[in-house]
Amino acid sequence: MVGIVLVSHSAQLAAEVAALAAQIAGSAAPIVAAGGTDDGGLGTSPDKVKDAVEKVDRGEGVVLIPDLGSSVLVARMLERPGAVVLADVPFVEGAIAAAVTAAAGSPLEDVLAAAAEARTMRKI
Repeated sequence: MVGIVLVSHSAQLAAEVAALAAQIAGSAAPIVAAGGTDDGGLGTSPDKVKDAVEKVDRGEGVVLIPDLGSSVLVARMLERPGAVVLADVPFVEGAIAAAVTAAAGSPLEDVLAAAAEARTMRKI
Protein backbone atom coordinates (compact mmCIF):
# COMPACT_ATOMS: atom_id res chain seq x y z
CA MET A 1 0.00 0.00 0.00
CA VAL A 2 1.21 3.54 -0.80
CA GLY A 3 2.17 5.60 2.25
CA ILE A 4 1.43 9.28 2.74
CA VAL A 5 3.41 11.84 4.74
CA LEU A 6 1.93 15.25 5.52
CA VAL A 7 4.75 17.77 5.83
CA SER A 8 3.77 20.97 7.60
CA HIS A 9 5.30 23.85 9.50
CA SER A 10 2.84 23.07 12.28
CA ALA A 11 2.77 19.77 14.16
CA GLN A 12 -0.85 20.42 15.13
CA LEU A 13 -1.97 21.18 11.57
CA ALA A 14 -0.28 18.08 10.17
CA ALA A 15 -1.74 15.88 12.92
CA GLU A 16 -5.29 17.18 12.46
CA VAL A 17 -5.22 16.80 8.67
CA ALA A 18 -3.80 13.28 9.05
CA ALA A 19 -6.58 12.44 11.52
CA LEU A 20 -9.26 13.81 9.19
CA ALA A 21 -7.88 11.92 6.19
CA ALA A 22 -7.63 8.70 8.21
CA GLN A 23 -11.22 9.05 9.42
CA ILE A 24 -12.48 9.50 5.88
CA ALA A 25 -10.22 6.90 4.22
CA GLY A 26 -10.30 4.38 7.03
CA SER A 27 -7.51 3.06 9.18
CA ALA A 28 -5.97 1.04 6.33
CA ALA A 29 -4.30 4.06 4.76
CA PRO A 30 -0.76 4.53 6.09
CA ILE A 31 -0.75 8.29 6.68
CA VAL A 32 1.60 10.08 9.07
CA ALA A 33 2.04 13.71 10.12
CA ALA A 34 5.51 15.25 10.08
CA GLY A 35 5.07 18.80 11.29
CA GLY A 36 7.03 21.36 13.22
CA THR A 37 10.59 21.49 14.37
CA ASP A 38 12.35 19.04 16.65
CA ASP A 39 11.90 21.43 19.60
CA GLY A 40 8.15 21.86 19.01
CA GLY A 41 8.27 25.17 17.16
CA LEU A 42 7.03 26.21 13.76
CA GLY A 43 9.17 24.99 10.90
CA THR A 44 10.12 21.80 9.12
CA SER A 45 12.36 19.07 10.48
CA PRO A 46 14.12 16.93 7.87
CA ASP A 47 14.60 14.23 10.51
CA LYS A 48 10.87 14.11 11.31
CA VAL A 49 10.02 13.81 7.63
CA LYS A 50 12.65 11.12 7.04
CA ASP A 51 11.36 9.12 10.04
CA ALA A 52 7.77 9.48 8.79
CA VAL A 53 8.75 8.21 5.34
CA GLU A 54 10.38 5.15 6.88
CA LYS A 55 7.29 4.55 9.04
CA VAL A 56 4.79 4.49 6.14
CA ASP A 57 6.96 2.91 3.45
CA ARG A 58 5.46 -0.48 2.60
CA GLY A 59 7.52 -0.87 -0.57
CA GLU A 60 4.88 0.53 -2.94
CA GLY A 61 5.88 4.18 -2.72
CA VAL A 62 5.39 7.18 -0.49
CA VAL A 63 3.66 10.45 -1.34
CA LEU A 64 4.90 13.60 0.39
CA ILE A 65 2.29 16.36 0.70
CA PRO A 66 3.85 19.61 1.96
CA ASP A 67 2.06 22.77 3.02
CA LEU A 68 4.41 25.59 1.90
CA GLY A 69 7.89 27.08 1.90
CA SER A 70 10.53 25.04 3.69
CA SER A 71 8.30 21.98 3.87
CA VAL A 72 8.47 21.84 0.08
CA LEU A 73 12.25 22.18 0.16
CA VAL A 74 12.59 19.39 2.73
CA ALA A 75 10.25 17.15 0.74
CA ARG A 76 12.31 17.78 -2.40
CA MET A 77 15.49 16.76 -0.56
CA LEU A 78 13.92 13.39 0.32
CA GLU A 79 12.43 12.61 -3.10
CA ARG A 80 13.47 9.35 -4.76
CA PRO A 81 11.88 9.03 -8.22
CA GLY A 82 9.36 6.22 -8.34
CA ALA A 83 9.65 5.58 -4.60
CA VAL A 84 9.23 8.81 -2.60
CA VAL A 85 7.47 11.53 -4.58
CA LEU A 86 6.39 15.08 -3.91
CA ALA A 87 2.77 15.98 -4.66
CA ASP A 88 2.09 19.62 -5.57
CA VAL A 89 -1.50 19.57 -4.29
CA PRO A 90 -3.78 21.39 -1.85
CA PHE A 91 -2.83 20.26 1.65
CA VAL A 92 -6.19 19.16 3.03
CA GLU A 93 -8.02 18.10 -0.13
CA GLY A 94 -4.93 16.43 -1.59
CA ALA A 95 -4.30 14.51 1.63
CA ILE A 96 -7.84 13.17 1.72
CA ALA A 97 -7.89 12.20 -1.96
CA ALA A 98 -4.50 10.49 -1.62
CA ALA A 99 -5.52 8.64 1.55
CA VAL A 100 -8.79 7.35 0.08
CA THR A 101 -7.03 6.17 -3.07
CA ALA A 102 -4.17 4.57 -1.14
CA ALA A 103 -6.64 2.78 1.16
CA ALA A 104 -8.23 1.24 -1.93
CA GLY A 105 -4.87 -0.36 -2.72
CA SER A 106 -4.15 1.79 -5.77
CA PRO A 107 -0.60 2.13 -7.13
CA LEU A 108 1.57 5.18 -6.59
CA GLU A 109 0.68 6.80 -9.93
CA ASP A 110 -3.04 6.60 -9.14
CA VAL A 111 -2.58 8.01 -5.64
CA LEU A 112 -0.67 10.95 -7.12
CA ALA A 113 -3.31 11.48 -9.80
CA ALA A 114 -6.14 11.47 -7.24
CA ALA A 115 -4.29 14.00 -5.10
CA ALA A 116 -3.66 16.18 -8.17
CA GLU A 117 -7.36 16.12 -9.07
CA ALA A 118 -8.05 17.78 -5.73
CA ARG A 119 -6.59 20.97 -7.20
CA THR A 120 -9.61 21.35 -9.49
CA MET A 121 -12.35 20.21 -7.09
CA ARG A 122 -15.05 22.82 -6.85
CA LYS A 123 -16.74 23.53 -3.55
CA ILE A 124 -19.83 25.14 -4.98
